[in-house]
Amino acid sequence: MNRFSFLSVLFSGIVLFSACGDNNLDEKTGLENNFHIEGHIQGAANEKLKIEAQSQQGVISVAETTTDASGNFELDGNIPGMGIYSMTLGGNSKNAVVIPLDVNDQLVVNATKENFAITPSFSGTKWAKPLTKYMVLFGDFAKKQMEQLPNIKDPEQQLAAFSRLKQPIVKFSQQQIRKDPGNPVNMILINLMMPSQEEGFANWDSQNLEDLRKMEAAFQRNYADSPITGMISQQVAAIDAQYQSYQQYNAGTMAAPEIALKNPSGTELRLSALKGKVVLIDFWASWCAPCRKENPNVVRMYQKYRNQGFEVFSVSLDQDPEAWKGAIAKDGLIWKNHVSDLMGWQTPLVQSYGIQGIPHTVLLNREGNIVGVGLRGAKLEQKLIEQLAKN
Repeated sequence: MNRFSFLSVLFSGIVLFSACGDNNLDEKTGLENNFHIEGHIQGAANEKLKIEAQSQQGVISVAETTTDASGNFELDGNIPGMGIYSMTLGGNSKNAVVIPLDVNDQLVVNATKENFAITPSFSGTKWAKPLTKYMVLFGDFAKKQMEQLPNIKDPEQQLAAFSRLKQPIVKFSQQQIRKDPGNPVNMILINLMMPSQEEGFANWDSQNLEDLRKMEAAFQRNYADSPITGMISQQVAAIDAQYQSYQQYNAGTMAAPEIALKNPSGTELRLSALKGKVVLIDFWASWCAPCRKENPNVVRMYQKYRNQGFEVFSVSLDQDPEAWKGAIAKDGLIWKNHVSDLMGWQTPLVQSYGIQGIPHTVLLNREGNIVGVGLRGAKLEQKLIEQLAKN
């Protein structure tokens, strides 16, 4: 269960102004229209079309118009600068498409009412062609997910299938950002360059970090005043720091920070007391559904390898002691090393172990050094076997 999510690319914290119609100035604000959108939406006669943005105050209307009897429209408005906006057809918020609108953009949109939010066609701006291709790839990705993933019951196989299906759209995003790092469309593609919440850095292409740095530099040159640029800089810096820590963790040279907490009976247990064994530190909680789903796999590995020098040191982020104890019993967590300070996310261990979500695993070698972070399933077992084989 993730506590944090990666970059949110909605344009927030800025006062936006609404404008509509064909006049050069907005009647309400007196601001000059600085973008223009026109197009044809087949089957959408006399439908409302609006441009909106997210802000700290909620959704703000930027501009709106109504299609004519044939589905044609023209839309003018004023924006304070480059950012992420949504274009919605009709009154259904699900029938919306995200666009990276910039000042002076002259955008042409062609779609049908049915595919408006799935595979519209854009032209007229530097980001129009790559966004159109992205929408086609994303539509195909979404369709295959719905067709294939429900038929896969094993969580690991489902995650592997998800990663496989995502590859075409990931590859496109990598190529687009490398080719044109300053293109506004990259604000949408950037999420596909981030390490996934499910796998972390385990299968992440480290070349992405260099590409993200180039993108940040290009946005600093082209859009230095945009809040989006500041958000991108913060995210790239955070990923850089996390990746450096990940590399250090997996090198086997960093000692695990000490953990000295009480078990359900009130006795203090220390992580350092398990030195000489290969230890899995398993951060979890009774209220965490993904943790509970993973527990049978941890139990299986413990039963299989405990006689070879494997131990589990479970650290709960619970606050309710009875819920914690009940989950231990119900899930059959038969090892003796269960600890918690019952502080939930306020525990200092969140900071010292860089926990962003649970379940969070940290594998230690016999010297008490970290050799793997965020491993689960087959990858965890493979790493465990490697460490157990070492004397």
